Amino acid sequence: MELIFFATAFVCGFAVYQLKLPPLIGFLLAGFALNLYGYKTTELLTAIANLGVTLLLFSIGLKLKVANLVKPQVWAPASLHIIISSTLLSGFMLLLGMLALPLLSDLSWQSALLIGFAFSFSSTVFAVKVLEERGEMASLHGKIAIGILVMQDIFAVIFLAVSTAKVPNVWALALLIGLPLFRPIMFWILNRSKHGELLPLFGFFFALILGYHAFEFAGLKGDLGALIIGMIFASHKKASELSKSLLNLKDILLVGFFLNIGLNAELTTDSILIALIIVLILPLKVVLYYLLTNAFKLRARTSLLTAFSLANYSEFGLIVCAVAASTNLITSEWLAVIAIAVSITFVIASPLNKRANEIYVKIEHWLLKFESQTRLAEELPVNLHDTRIVIFGMGRIGTGAYETINQTHSGLVAGIDIKPEVVDKHVKRGRKVLLADATDPDFWQRVNHSQVGMIMLAMPKHMQNIFALEQLRASGYQGQVTAIANYPDQQKELEDMGVDSTYNFYLEAGSGFAEHVKQKLFS
Repeated sequence: MELIFFATAFVCGFAVYQLKLPPLIGFLLAGFALNLYGYKTTELLTAIANLGVTLLLFSIGLKLKVANLVKPQVWAPASLHIIISSTLLSGFMLLLGMLALPLLSDLSWQSALLIGFAFSFSSTVFAVKVLEERGEMASLHGKIAIGILVMQDIFAVIFLAVSTAKVPNVWALALLIGLPLFRPIMFWILNRSKHGELLPLFGFFFALILGYHAFEFAGLKGDLGALIIGMIFASHKKASELSKSLLNLKDILLVGFFLNIGLNAELTTDSILIALIIVLILPLKVVLYYLLTNAFKLRARTSLLTAFSLANYSEFGLIVCAVAASTNLITSEWLAVIAIAVSITFVIASPLNKRANEIYVKIEHWLLKFESQTRLAEELPVNLHDTRIVIFGMGRIGTGAYETINQTHSGLVAGIDIKPEVVDKHVKRGRKVLLADATDPDFWQRVNHSQVGMIMLAMPKHMQNIFALEQLRASGYQGQVTAIANYPDQQKELEDMGVDSTYNFYLEAGSGFAEHVKQKLFS
């Protein structure tokens, strides 16, 4: 049965991808198509979906630092959004109930408020998938979006604990005391796991055993445990490598999650009608995200991209509604409503996020009227004074290029990276590296690159280099551009866009190594 599910997911995902849309839309459509043909979810598929979500939260934790959550621009918009959107959504549904619409006419104000609370969440799974595909997990808007989602998860966990009368037991105190004490041992085990197949198994063990099951045993939400365990490892130097080792498997398991949404939906005329009406409220939710983040001194672009990342309803709402239905606070038909609404908003939000930068450029002049004049430290203008060569992306390739060029052109080369921790590391080592987002149209408008003769695009994600190249050309840059790529088709795409030269990382790294060996052998 599961083979049929995943085969259908591949066909639909492949078809949607040919239309230049994220495959996850195809996975959702596959779930609905299978549902219409009479298929229902299975215990194994549900287990696969739950495993994917647990690993996703563990991976989020690996990239998340507590310091990001305590920033006013994270916890304040998240808290205010929950309160305001829950109130507005519940009021809207009670108003529609007065028109005798199905499902809505029987709602009490308590039930309406609970459903409004469920629809106030945004999808962690969707946001992370979109941000990872665009290479924007480390961007400021990516961090703000993930921080808001984590705050929402905390609100949801509190609700679930109260509504199910599930309270932490004595083992929760043991976890609270024990985790900090065992942290050095956990780090030692991670160090000794090296780089092979033990590394993803390490992630499985700590995410599922010490994270999910230990927290469930202690009377806490298991998914929250996986997130917290990931956050404990976030400061470790191998956190990024651990996350990458789980990436492909996590993505495959999450296919089960998207299939499950469609397979679990009870498609009735009433549920589809109410879901469509609730989808119409989505713009209000997005505008509220924008206004709240903008009020805390984020730039217009940062606020807009954050709002777009959160422009959907959440699978977590299904969990909230399932708990409410089990205690007869709402009818089970609402599970179908939220499943349909979540799926539709995923389809809407995917192209919206894909064209986020284009949309911003078109409405920038209007958004800037309401932008705060005070800048956060992360969004200050970039100064390229006396710079002739600029390298975007200061990972291993960018760092190697910087060192090589700086030997003969000292003081004329600068690096730019989106990650504050990477920039800090390079600055401490005496390199001229600045914090900026190369895909940000505002960056190219505010930077003076008239003295720059060459730009090297060395960012790890191909789409990052594509977006940066588009903004670079739009800014009127006339100098040389070179870029890295992983595959020949990516090289061709870059060359068709006017890149002077491309560097195939996999092919030319081998050539460089062979050249190094020849020099050693015959010197």
